[in-house]
Amino acid sequence: MSKIDSTARIENGASIADGVTVGPYCVVGPHVSIGAGTHLAAHVMVAGHTSIGPNCVIHPFASLGSPPQDLGYRDEPTRLEIGDGCTIRESVTMNVGTIKGGGLTRVGSRGFFMACSHVGHDCKVGDDVIFANSATLGGHCEIGNSVYIGGLTAVHQFVRIGSQAMISGISGVASDVIPYGFAIGQRAFLDGLNVIGMKRRKFSRERLYKVRTFYKELFHGDGLFGDRLAALQSSSAEDPAIAEILEFIDGGKKRPLCQPKPQSLLHD
Repeated sequence: MSKIDSTARIENGASIADGVTVGPYCVVGPHVSIGAGTHLAAHVMVAGHTSIGPNCVIHPFASLGSPPQDLGYRDEPTRLEIGDGCTIRESVTMNVGTIKGGGLTRVGSRGFFMACSHVGHDCKVGDDVIFANSATLGGHCEIGNSVYIGGLTAVHQFVRIGSQAMISGISGVASDVIPYGFAIGQRAFLDGLNVIGMKRRKFSRERLYKVRTFYKELFHGDGLFGDRLAALQSSSAEDPAIAEILEFIDGGKKRPLCQPKPQSLLHD
């Protein structure tokens, strides 16, 4: 049985599953679906055509399903979908999609979104991500599984960040970051691999050596990048992580690939 505070406002048409808690002064719109066991603490706004999976915890002043921050939006019935078991902290914002962007903003399961982080319209966010305080996605971004985005970091629209990548705090990401990559900087550059994250996910010493060797050959080898990339295509058979990186690079469209700084600039 759901527990709804007397001060909360639930619009007719909203779907509230068993075991949902809706705290004081929350507002839930008529096209909202909330899964079993989800908890809205207080002063939470859930609007638009929004579905929230089971067992999420949503803290005060979060705004979910609000209109996209896009001048072309005309109140179309676009959607926001949030998966299972997410923790959404204070003042987090997530917008519905736009027609031109496919009409859907999708957030995966078990994400941890710290205070004031933002998911823009038409973004696709994977499972098990962590967004630190005020981490911000522009529209149409694609974020893989198990990505960490540091505090006060902004990701430009249409940027892709591959699975298990880590973005340092106070960074500006304007280009695609490979899976397992580590990026940092005001105009973020690639600064190696997320080795700590890979170790936490039980990469063996042998696997780490293979992927790091591949990375060094691709990004720091002799000759042109395109030639090195072509020469390393056969490396995809050596390890699934290498295959994933090569597939990610091949799938790039809107943004350039995030690259290391030239050696001459590393110590500026």
